[in-house]
Amino acid sequence: MRIDGSGTLRAGCVLCPNPGPMTLEGTNTWILREPGARGVVVVDPGPHDERHLERVARTVQEQGAQVQMTLVTHRHFDHTEGSRYFSELTGAPVHAVDPEMRVGGAGLEDGQVIDADGLLIRVIATPGHTDDSVCFLLEADNALLTGDTILGHGTTVIDGDDGLAPYMDSLYRLRALVEEYRVRTLLPGHGPILTSPSAALDSYIDHRESRLEQIRGAVGAGLTTVEEIIDRVYPDIVLSVRPAAASSVRAQLRYLAVRGELPQGIES
Repeated sequence: MRIDGSGTLRAGCVLCPNPGPMTLEGTNTWILREPGARGVVVVDPGPHDERHLERVARTVQEQGAQVQMTLVTHRHFDHTEGSRYFSELTGAPVHAVDPEMRVGGAGLEDGQVIDADGLLIRVIATPGHTDDSVCFLLEADNALLTGDTILGHGTTVIDGDDGLAPYMDSLYRLRALVEEYRVRTLLPGHGPILTSPSAALDSYIDHRESRLEQIRGAVGAGLTTVEEIIDRVYPDIVLSVRPAAASSVRAQLRYLAVRGELPQGIES
């Protein structure tokens, strides 16, 4: 199933036209379906863009199928804002970790296996980007839907000062899962699919470790505020993504502070 030119046998993408510094080419709305089945699962309907949401619903109808349920990978509006309208269009419930993101649906639990008309989807808790982030394993396709935990290019933002430790744990968990289930494809919430999952995860882990070393170096050079550290670690940053950089720096400072690596007087 390759709706917008990328996907797997059971997963097709409808790209939302909401490109930007934080959304890359736009939000990837994934349509999941067991071959020959009528029931469809939609992952991350996207923002409240009625044309996009109607296109997703129409795409399912044109396949002679019906949306059985919607799942969301995490609470951010570019993945969930359109959930209620999409539920009204399709009559399907929206399931999410965060109760506020549900629309007539239930929660999602780590390790839970969802059976949608023969399509098996395993929920993998991956907190860090947000505390409610999850990935979805399509074992039959050796594929993993990663939301914003792993992006098609670039790196993700840590939303919350205490998110880096669980995020690192999530990356290591995903790397082990990729090997255990022989995952061949990562289907991200933004950007193109990734066909070298182990290399992508190694890159993410190496990037985070490198950033931590840069933060240690900035602190060791006597910098004491988040803004000073941003100027040193991200010298070419554009203004529009500076708040995201500030969030990541605070997360890294908090990570170091919990480990006793941060001197007194450092803003965290």
